[in-house]
Amino acid sequence: MTPQSAAVEEPQPRPTIRDVAERAGVAPSTVSRALSDPDRVHPATRRRVLEAAREVDYGTNGGRRTKAGRATHSVALLIPDIANPFYAELTRGTQLQLTASGFTQILADTQESSAVEEQALQRVSKIADGVLLAASRVSNKQLRAAAQACPIVLINRVLEGFSSVWLDTGVGVEQALDHLISLGHRDVAYLSGPRSSWSDGLRWRALRVAAKRKPVRLVKLGPFAPMIAAGPAAADAAVGAGVTACIAFNDLLAIGAMRRLKERGVHVPGELSLVGCDNVFGSDFCSPPLTTVAGDLQRLGRTAVQLLLAKVEDPNRTDEVVALPTHLQIRRSTSAFEPPADA
Repeated sequence: MTPQSAAVEEPQPRPTIRDVAERAGVAPSTVSRALSDPDRVHPATRRRVLEAAREVDYGTNGGRRTKAGRATHSVALLIPDIANPFYAELTRGTQLQLTASGFTQILADTQESSAVEEQALQRVSKIADGVLLAASRVSNKQLRAAAQACPIVLINRVLEGFSSVWLDTGVGVEQALDHLISLGHRDVAYLSGPRSSWSDGLRWRALRVAAKRKPVRLVKLGPFAPMIAAGPAAADAAVGAGVTACIAFNDLLAIGAMRRLKERGVHVPGELSLVGCDNVFGSDFCSPPLTTVAGDLQRLGRTAVQLLLAKVEDPNRTDEVVALPTHLQIRRSTSAFEPPADA
């Protein structure tokens, strides 16, 4: 038989969730939950689903293929700061979800830099089946260009044409403002984060709208880097602004500010109440423990993976935008405001 007459083997179609469901004898939605949110599925059912997935080779052949025709079975997660405990919890959630679905996670720290993020995005989009972008700082144009190479899901950013999942911290910071007003505070500062942060814009807009209908003077200070090292400058700005309470962009900024206030002899919360955002590991170890806006960070990561793998499975799938709830976790860094006796 000459090479010209050799039969060409037709590629086999990729197994789908429906194939797994049929083999396991369950609904496709049960398969999706078993792979993406295993705690919601009975252990015996999950074992049956995982066994069926292995039998039909689901996940193994489900990845995007390289130029050589080899499936990559990998998803890239780009985060702004690997040292931030917020992203540690997020990464744990994405890792658990990807492992359950037969994928490997590629992790990249973009160093709070849009330029570093753009470079990393260009590289990983060539080797990964899809990309998870957490708190992305790159432009809309850059995101849309990168999406031509592979599926992208945004975390804590919303942009038309992309699936995304975000923590509704706008609701949380409004609860924080109500909490401070209930304690008698009438002069409150928002210690803002990076200008390029979508979440920072969300929080400031929510606070500004809420303040218009409440008995409070709200000022915006910053921007500040979302890290402990920026806390001293934020604390000094708050003292100079004459406020009695602050809501910080994130917990790290609040913790750094708390340390500086102690150095200056400003008592927290007696002289200045402080609220953070994210409820990261360590926020309850502060002295005093930090009042903060809390959300389920592992769930944020799991949901992002679920959205991305749905896009990998079906690139034409309709985009989904998922908002996850937040709430105010009250601790001892906030207290009632008592005006000076000579006021």
